[in-house]
Amino acid sequence: TFTGVPGTATYYALIMTVYTWVAKGAWFALGYPYDFIVTPVWLPSAMLLDLVYWATKKN
Repeated sequence: TFTGVPGTATYYALIMTVYTWVAKGAWFALGYPYDFIVTPVWLPSAMLLDLVYWATKKN
């Protein structure tokens, strides 16, 4: 079971991705070029942070 508190890095990354998707939509609607590819980096990096946090917390 997931014992992490909502507020961990993964949780924030999820919110970030949703917000960036919305931002991407607005970006597209305004007709800007697709320079927004930095977004998907959020999730894996935050998950990594979460894993590191968990590993240090267990020991």
